[in-house]
Amino acid sequence: MSLPDAQRLYAIIDATWPTLAKRVVGPWTVRVDGLGGNRVSATTAEGPATEADIAEAEYAMREAEQTPLFMIRDGDEAIDSWLDARGYIIKDRTNMYAAPVAAIATARPPAVTTFEVWPPLAAQVDIWAAGGIGQGRLEVMDRARDPKTTLLGRLNDKPAGTAYVAIAADCAMLHALEVAQDHRRQGLARHLTRAAAFWAQDQGADYLTLVTTEANAGANALYSSLGMTLVGQYHYRTLPEEPRV
Repeated sequence: MSLPDAQRLYAIIDATWPTLAKRVVGPWTVRVDGLGGNRVSATTAEGPATEADIAEAEYAMREAEQTPLFMIRDGDEAIDSWLDARGYIIKDRTNMYAAPVAAIATARPPAVTTFEVWPPLAAQVDIWAAGGIGQGRLEVMDRARDPKTTLLGRLNDKPAGTAYVAIAADCAMLHALEVAQDHRRQGLARHLTRAAAFWAQDQGADYLTLVTTEANAGANALYSSLGMTLVGQYHYRTLPEEPRV
């Protein structure tokens, strides 16, 4: 069983974490969503692009009242170089992981530790909010197509963590895994990841996939320890914040 490669995961990200709107501008897909985070507001090249095409994408993003932001994927090395020369800085180097669902769904979390919940409960919304995952990202989850669910994690009889998982094609993708500050380093992130795999298996998915920033050492260590494989990377290029006068 061959793992999904980077190109497949780009499509899975788009399907399970959908933007509010897309505009095709020359060789670019411009995503319009001011509140849902980088993945739903970044522009990507969907065809051969030249350095001269960058201005067209910049204009479209500014017209949508968004700061220019490009997602740099495998094969975008020339675009990356052009943006660097124009003063764009790198933001959020991101790792993409995949594993067969059966390889992660090996031991169920302890009883009353994880629960499948849709729509998410207020306690989950509060945990996400404390971790910087606000209303815009909740709206992304809401507009994603089924099958999807959230996972509520509990420790010491208290809401302690949450995550969202959705399926596109044969891949489930885990997003927005957040453990409350007071409940970290107790294994809950591992339990939530395994719970996502069991849910995905029940839905007929073949693979569990996810993304996490390269800087998140704890998350990268967790997913590697679970046997997930790094199958690709991407990063963003954006303009430095203009100094306020």
